[in-house]
Amino acid sequence: MSHLSYDCLMAVDRERVLRAAATLLMRKSTATMDEVARAAGISRATLNRQFAGRDALVRALEELGIAECEAAAARAAVDEGPVVDAVRRLVRELEPAAGLLAFLYSENQLFEGDEQNAGWARLDARMVDLFRRGQETGEFRIDLSPVWLTEALYGLLVSAAWAICEGRVAPKDFTTNIAELLLGGALRREQK
Repeated sequence: MSHLSYDCLMAVDRERVLRAAATLLMRKSTATMDEVARAAGISRATLNRQFAGRDALVRALEELGIAECEAAAARAAVDEGPVVDAVRRLVRELEPAAGLLAFLYSENQLFEGDEQNAGWARLDARMVDLFRRGQETGEFRIDLSPVWLTEALYGLLVSAAWAICEGRVAPKDFTTNIAELLLGGALRREQK
């Protein structure tokens, strides 16, 4: 029995492995599969049984990221109430997924070609609808497209995740920094 690794004796928690991989890959996007296995506390062989290479791991992280973002949008009830409040709720709910999004954002192959995951389009559509609703209710400027506001939100989420990871920004400021900067530029102001 001493020849068997510990991770072979217990079921591998796939989500735990994915989260460990996401944490490592956000800090070091070039990490090897050996480094990912070490970060997850499993052997390389066990990692290989779960994910047949880096591409499979990245695609699994993509599925997790999309699922977390869609769940965050649902929890934030982005279709309800004033859009300004919905944006603040959304940013707060997206915070736990921001590190994963920061890694995925840098994986260009996820956004190229015919094999792009339909989940990104669903997520984009939900965000665009949120900002369009803000324009229709008169809360948001109409000279900034809802698509641009969506991209700005993603960019701020990713930038904040990296800044927090590097210790340049306090984690407690995540929601306020992003929501207030985004809303400060998006809100419609009265003409003087």
